[in-house]
Amino acid sequence: MTEGISLRAATAADAPAIHRLIAENLEAGHLLPRAITDIEEHASRFVVAEAGGAVVGCAELAPLSDEVAEVRSLVVDQPFRGRRIGAELVARIAAEGVAQNFASLCAFTHEPSHFVKLGFSLVPHVWVPEKIAHDCTGCSLFRRCGQYAVTLPLRAGASVRPEQPAAVIQGRNVAARRSNIERLHLTPIHDARARQDSPAEAVPA
Repeated sequence: MTEGISLRAATAADAPAIHRLIAENLEAGHLLPRAITDIEEHASRFVVAEAGGAVVGCAELAPLSDEVAEVRSLVVDQPFRGRRIGAELVARIAAEGVAQNFASLCAFTHEPSHFVKLGFSLVPHVWVPEKIAHDCTGCSLFRRCGQYAVTLPLRAGASVRPEQPAAVIQGRNVAARRSNIERLHLTPIHDARARQDSPAEAVPA
């Protein structure tokens, strides 16, 4: 872990600090706003990064179904960016996803390169129907938000929607077609950290 930074599971007492961090980085991180009551209710899903007793980063493992979870509200405070804290948070969220037996982890982001460096793959939005049903269809920016979908299988041999029509629903209409995707395997957490060139922070979820 980065010197002077520690990661831990969040508690309800961290809700004000998490709420402040998200609120102050909505535009910079392309984040969705979160009510403090929502954060308090789901505090146990969050991992926080601490420096000198202050919360300087956070990320949530948000279940979308019994099989799929999402990296949500991933953000690192501006003075602490560039120290791989975002990558560490994603690695911890992935490890927690494995522990909770999710089949895959996804994120919707404007900066997919950060996630690709961690072993995620870009996929069509329709390969994550849980996210579309949970959040996207009711959003005013549906089909024009500019976000990319990325996924990471968390079980050995798990595949990402190979049976689904690969129709890109964002930006322009593309004829649906079927395609296969190579079977992917979870990169061990310590290997994922070692592969990073830059942190995945202030990334929308």
